Amino acid sequence: MYKKLIDQFQSPENVLKASESQLRLIDKISLKIINSITNHKVFQDRAKKELELILNKNIKIVTLSDSSYPVLLKQIPDPPPFLTYLGKLDNCAPCISIVGSRKATSYGLSTSENLSYNLAQRGFQIVSGLARGIDAMAHKGALKANKKTIAVLGSGLNKLYPRENYSLFRAIAEKGTVFSEFKVNTDPFPSNFPIRNRIIAGLSCGSIVVEAAQRSGSLITARLAAEYNREVFAVPGNIKSKKSAGTHSLLKQGANLVENEMDIIDELHHFIHEKKESCHPEPLQKQKSPHYRSDKLNRGELIDLIEPYPVHIDVLIEKSKMTSSQITSQLLDLELKGIVTRHQGNYYSISEEYH
Repeated sequence: MYKKLIDQFQSPENVLKASESQLRLIDKISLKIINSITNHKVFQDRAKKELELILNKNIKIVTLSDSSYPVLLKQIPDPPPFLTYLGKLDNCAPCISIVGSRKATSYGLSTSENLSYNLAQRGFQIVSGLARGIDAMAHKGALKANKKTIAVLGSGLNKLYPRENYSLFRAIAEKGTVFSEFKVNTDPFPSNFPIRNRIIAGLSCGSIVVEAAQRSGSLITARLAAEYNREVFAVPGNIKSKKSAGTHSLLKQGANLVENEMDIIDELHHFIHEKKESCHPEPLQKQKSPHYRSDKLNRGELIDLIEPYPVHIDVLIEKSKMTSSQITSQLLDLELKGIVTRHQGNYYSISEEYH
């Protein structure tokens, strides 16, 4: 509803100045919201006290009208009017969420950490809910890679839940971002978590469910991601395990099956390239037309550009200054000789034997 109000009246100030008759023109607006807006002065003292508390705790705020508000989150039907947060905002790196069971198996925990580590290395910010189990391991994987991760709380920033994740909470606030749309001292009521899940899904270009029972909050995140036209991924598990029943249900409904991070990168690699280009635009006068080498690199020079971790062919073309056909020919030759391994999505790495 907040988004509808801003779209109609252009600013929060104009919303608060609107008359009851003007507000009634908004589609599906409730009488409760109309009364709250027209009588907003009654709540001013409470709002001021909350703002003072936020400032005293060194908590930051980003509003829907700010340019630094997360871009993808702004596109969902009901984005939070504002978010309180600790840490730093980064709208350049694309986000992907990893969610799952609080009571995960060792398989689920290790899978969550490994996927997070590898995706963080490839340039994704890892989003999760700081819960026990899969969520916590997703955050830890990104931190292990020394990369950014985002935690979205189902409570206020001054009411961390679960308390056992306090050190993880502090590490995320130091390296990435901790978000909440609730008042600073809001307790972790069960009803808050489905509300929180829409932010996890909304921030992300894709959501990965690692392990989930048939009735699980993670499936709410997946459903919301699908509604927002984001990619949904699921990791298959033991067919006899109830903790994989939810993920298998997602796969039956058409979710992308995940065996390793390349299955995700194949679908979302364009987000990495697009974001890098848009966040560091060159001034027009400094942009140059691409020029390619007419000669081929020798084998040793090309091998030096390829890493043990898969590199996209576009990166190799850019670094080598060769044409697509030239580098494809050389890569095929190296692949046939067993020096280079080709992965899905036109990624290449040095083979383990050669490395």
